[in-house]
Amino acid sequence: MTTLRNLPSVERLLQTQPAAEMIAANGRPLTLSVLRFTLEDIRTRFKSGQVTTLPSMDLILTQAESRLSVWMKPTLVPVVNATGVILHTNLGRAPLSDAAIRAMDAVSRGYSSLEYDLEKGQRGSRLVHAQSVLQKLTGAEAAIVVNNNASALMLVLAALANRRRVVISRTQLVEIGGGFRVPDVMKQSGAKLVEVGTTNRVHLQDYEDALKEPAALVLRAHHSNFKIIGFTEEPKLKDVANIAYEAGVPVVDDLGSGALLDTARYGLAHEPTVQESLEAGADIVCFSGDKLLGGPQAGIIVGRADLIAKIKKHPLARAVRADKTCLAGLTATLLHYLKDEAEREIPIWRMMSLTLKQVKGRAEAWSVELRQGKVVEGESTVGGGSLPGESMSTYLLELSVKSPDKFLKKLREQNPPIIARTENNKVLLDPRTVLPEQEGAVLVGLKNALRI
Repeated sequence: MTTLRNLPSVERLLQTQPAAEMIAANGRPLTLSVLRFTLEDIRTRFKSGQVTTLPSMDLILTQAESRLSVWMKPTLVPVVNATGVILHTNLGRAPLSDAAIRAMDAVSRGYSSLEYDLEKGQRGSRLVHAQSVLQKLTGAEAAIVVNNNASALMLVLAALANRRRVVISRTQLVEIGGGFRVPDVMKQSGAKLVEVGTTNRVHLQDYEDALKEPAALVLRAHHSNFKIIGFTEEPKLKDVANIAYEAGVPVVDDLGSGALLDTARYGLAHEPTVQESLEAGADIVCFSGDKLLGGPQAGIIVGRADLIAKIKKHPLARAVRADKTCLAGLTATLLHYLKDEAEREIPIWRMMSLTLKQVKGRAEAWSVELRQGKVVEGESTVGGGSLPGESMSTYLLELSVKSPDKFLKKLREQNPPIIARTENNKVLLDPRTVLPEQEGAVLVGLKNALRI
């Protein structure tokens, strides 16, 4: 009769060659843990009647090895973005320039001057890093970098408007990915939301009426990933800033995407730039580091020196501060703009500046290499909550397969995983968002999936 007494002990399993190899590769504590977990799983299934016989010692070790492999497999891995969405939020948004990667690597390998003043030989502040470059690029009096734009906005509101009124248009009470809502951020910061206008139309008079009572700020929030069309109206930032100035109330512009170059140069609609917001009269401008800026995840706040000083002193500033790798990568990215080389060095701008001829040539080369597939016209999008509804003409490699969903799964199982899309029961891959150094991996992955 089979009983649980027939199960080998952990100590007996540890004496085997497979266990010795697991210890050598992963350490004794983790090997002990997986062996105990495997034995406990067997006991549970045996007691519940799911199994009536006990596995052999070899099978137990095989199960443990398999489980350990799953435990040790990372979930955050590099992938190939062949979707045509340049700033794909689910795929990590902006890929970094070589200079940004080198800068982040350099400060990670050892110690750094993160909070040390090399000139004075004493403690310094991490808040100085990237500030001078941001001042030169945008013309702002001061700047501070935090870990993302949501925390940047919350910090600004907490530091400048806690328990005080903040005026915002109803057309800008947006919700973006992940259930992130501007009204909720305002509530968490302690600011009191004052809505003006209607869902589709807001007038200058609405702001004037709201500012007849004391207010801490006027906030303009980027529409992010949607457009209001039809019977709509919104006053220009410059006009809102003039009214706010007369009332003695600072204006905060939550730009979101953080464009420093004119997107109209690439056949897209014009995305308001940071420089334009400051020139229009915004006292504080917040934007992301990993969207149209093309750098690491960061929240950047630029504007009036007196207001930035208050923001830096707020206790929340420490809770949302940026780390050394972010500051190093961001500074390197900003220098590309300062040196007028962003289009050449920053991957997202290289993607947007590709000509149709270049994209078509890559798609055709893939088709020739695979000896199948059709090159068709299509659309790339910016993504990342930037330029909603806008697209760029592109060329796609179209593949006809029996089951598009199963084929996409095969592509995701490649090393590196390849992320594509389907349309009209066809698999589509957009060369625009595939980095040049990834082309070899794409072709190998496609051949594997197609069983060539």
